[in-house]
Amino acid sequence: QVQLVESGGGLVQAGGSLRLSCAASGSILSIHAMDWYRQAPGKQRELVATITSSGSTNYADSVKGRFTISRDNAKNTGYLQMNSLKPEDTADYYCTVYRWPVRYWGQGTQVTVSS
Repeated sequence: QVQLVESGGGLVQAGGSLRLSCAASGSILSIHAMDWYRQAPGKQRELVATITSSGSTNYADSVKGRFTISRDNAKNTGYLQMNSLKPEDTADYYCTVYRWPVRYWGQGTQVTVSS
């Protein structure tokens, strides 16, 4: 079974930074895409960033220029570096990978950005 363990969430002032980590079991991040999603209170789940097995990245318009997705294949860990945080970034953040025939999710980590 694939397991994803997230860390790095917390409370931060607007304009501050956080780095979220997603530690994966086995060596799966090197051959599968990894995504970060977030869900704010009262809103639908939103795709924040993706990174493919070849290293290509994509971002939601709301976070472009502020967030960076990356991975360390040797450590089998994915990251989401979040800079210039805004109150609108407050949400539960989840990492996810797809290995046929199922999609695996982390437990989620809370990010709260104060005004």
